[in-house]
Amino acid sequence: MQTTFALRIIFLLLATLSLSVSFAQYRYEFVAGKLGTVCRLVFYAKDSLTAQYIQAKAFSTIDTLNEVLSDYNENSEIRRLCDSAGTGKMVVVSKDLYEIIAQSLVYSQLSKGAFDITVGNYVQLWRRAKRQGILPTPAQLAKAKATTGYQKIKLYPAKQAVELLAKGMRLDVGAVGKGFIADKVLALLRQLGVNSALVDLGGDIALGEAPPNEKGWQIEIAYTAHSRTRKSQKIVLSNCAIATSGDTFQYISIGGQRYSHIIHPKTGLGLTEKLQVTVVAQSGSTADAFASAISVLGKKKGFALAQRLETKKYLLGTQIIYYTENQTFIKETKGIKELSYACDKGCL
Repeated sequence: MQTTFALRIIFLLLATLSLSVSFAQYRYEFVAGKLGTVCRLVFYAKDSLTAQYIQAKAFSTIDTLNEVLSDYNENSEIRRLCDSAGTGKMVVVSKDLYEIIAQSLVYSQLSKGAFDITVGNYVQLWRRAKRQGILPTPAQLAKAKATTGYQKIKLYPAKQAVELLAKGMRLDVGAVGKGFIADKVLALLRQLGVNSALVDLGGDIALGEAPPNEKGWQIEIAYTAHSRTRKSQKIVLSNCAIATSGDTFQYISIGGQRYSHIIHPKTGLGLTEKLQVTVVAQSGSTADAFASAISVLGKKKGFALAQRLETKKYLLGTQIIYYTENQTFIKETKGIKELSYACDKGCL
């Protein structure tokens, strides 16, 4: 009887060990150049073969969505939609294109137009300005302004259709696209059984559950663009998204003035205020869009919007960094302070 009991214990221990091995998770990281930036996937899977399959599916999803949303590709679905502008006809679109346009209109309403995907013609002017080193003329800006305004988009939810009301208008989802795609990739990973994952599309980051035996993913917010010394802040996050907007890498200098790649939808001009905005939200598209919107509004009005949206649970936290000649200033909402505090209390 004792021998039988001992054998049962050994069997149970072996079964438990076998079960723990079968559920073992290993860290995998993959990097690829897509969307005009560096795309990075970090996730936990049971073996390398599974990881290779998952990363192939994830990067394929990025390519597929880029074919839908790219403003650079004249054959993309969003470009074909723009060709219908001003014809008086609605166009049935894919689920992904309809979804990002519908989300964008909500962001435009919440920000009172500080975020607006109808700035496509302004974007074209600034791409030309970057190449030529010459500011757009008042006449060019006026012509683009006539096609700008989120109110010029009409949705038909029952038919999953969109109508662009102004002839010549052009959509550009650059201020929300990477966050939107990051959300879709993270959702795909979850469908494939990967819950612990980080999707980083050029700084627009969507996060799944924490890595095994960790409290979350450690994210570093660096602020070096206009300061002479490298400084950073670390926070630990999971099941949310984070995006940072600023002119660290994308800007043009004309006539001694530095213009950000972020365009003010009301003026068509690149921003000149030296700001870096970091937003934490439940989704990548929300974080991406409001990092841009708060930048457009500036440190005072933008911070007020961030606080208001945090109260309404649209945002989880916001940090605004702004600069003078010799100093760096930081404004933080209650939410971002709590995230930083949690990190300081033992998450590093």
